Amino acid sequence: MQVTEIYRSLQGESTYAGLPCVFVRLTGCNLRCSWCDSEFSFYGGHKMTREEVLSEVARLSPGGGLVEITGGEPMLQEREVVPLMQQLLAAGYKVLLETSGERLLAGVPRQVVKIVDVKCPDSGEPDTFAMENLEALEPHDEVKFVLSDRPDYEFARDFLKRHRLAERVHAVLFSPAFHKEASGARNASHCLLDPEELAQWMLADDVPARLSLQIHKLIWDPAAKGV
Repeated sequence: MQVTEIYRSLQGESTYAGLPCVFVRLTGCNLRCSWCDSEFSFYGGHKMTREEVLSEVARLSPGGGLVEITGGEPMLQEREVVPLMQQLLAAGYKVLLETSGERLLAGVPRQVVKIVDVKCPDSGEPDTFAMENLEALEPHDEVKFVLSDRPDYEFARDFLKRHRLAERVHAVLFSPAFHKEASGARNASHCLLDPEELAQWMLADDVPARLSLQIHKLIWDPAAKGV
């Protein structure tokens, strides 16, 4: 499989935020979101066998723990990544899969926690979520919406309610997008959508979702990689 990087850090998003985690970032993505902060993973990387990936994960976290498969879009390498997830589970790891849901997810092992990023209008990639994936969601899964403005918020709010996501999954996350070139200050000033404004909208509409900030961009320089 084609791998951009493997590293250990703190999980920065989802309900697992703040926990130590090994990240396996695969190379390649077929979407081009306007706010994407991992464009470096679109190309390049290096070939690794599943055994080499497993060995590196075990070196970084020998006692088990949390592993996230991310990208790019990891499901572009489904033939390799599904067996990898199965092997990680068998080795005793808790496995998260970060995906756009543009690719079908029915083949993902049920024990894997899918964190599905449904694209909002301002991403530039609306309507890419495969609606069949709603049926593949498990009660422990999470659905994330990255928001840049009020229309994005309204899209996410209405999608959540229309498809009763709060009843399907463990958590629904509303996350303000960061400026792509953000660097320096480690605070919410880099958010495209003010978190305070988003909080007010969510409270006013009684939205059954969590406001989620990318805490790794508040701990380290927002431009830092491998964290």
